[in-house]
Amino acid sequence: MTQRPPEWYRDWFGEEYLALYPHRDEEEARAAVDLVCQGCAPPDGLILDLACGAGRHMLEFERRGLKVIGLDLSAPLLKQANDSKSDLRLVRGDMRHLPFADGTFQFVANFFTSFGYFADPEEDARVLSEIRRVLLPDGCFALDFLNAERVRAGLVEGDERLHDGRRVVQKRRLEENGNVVVKEIHIFEANDDRQVGIYYERVRLYTPAELEAMLRDAGLEPERSFGDYSGAPAGPEAPRFILFGHAV
Repeated sequence: MTQRPPEWYRDWFGEEYLALYPHRDEEEARAAVDLVCQGCAPPDGLILDLACGAGRHMLEFERRGLKVIGLDLSAPLLKQANDSKSDLRLVRGDMRHLPFADGTFQFVANFFTSFGYFADPEEDARVLSEIRRVLLPDGCFALDFLNAERVRAGLVEGDERLHDGRRVVQKRRLEENGNVVVKEIHIFEANDDRQVGIYYERVRLYTPAELEAMLRDAGLEPERSFGDYSGAPAGPEAPRFILFGHAV
């Protein structure tokens, strides 16, 4: 088994990620922001898009006339966001140590399973504490996570595809007694089968009950949950577990 770097996200969310996933679904981003605006009411204060990536959700907030700042650790993703046609306000930083004063934001959104990345669960808890710290006393949050039980039950161990003259092989497995899902992304030259890169994704599989308990421990009260961006109910067969709530 190949040794996985402990901070895999520093390597993966760069140029190869952008090359392999050049057009993340803009319609999905619209649906996610629609759900926020319908489920929480459009925030009238400043929004933080936490782990904003290339800014697709930020653009949707701005199209609705809302004020948003995006934070991400990846310089390549922030550069792509900066190259968009909108004048986005972007900050590079670590979600465990947010570079903002207490009570800066009316709303914090964490979209597209950008949670559960760290080796120690206490670091994930630190992220939630930081969300609470930067929220106003009456501020709200959205945490968009995957459905852990569905991931465990439906895990596809491997697949491969051709992309831009390269062969991309993905291998998935569960670790830590099924509490963590790991994906290895192997990239080969298609013509000579020479491996040119290997990257990782690693997400801790928190159940709905675990997420709700972690949020409450951080001073965040979950109020509503959904199973996808259409607003369907959360449940065992739903693809996602999306939580809305407020600071307490």
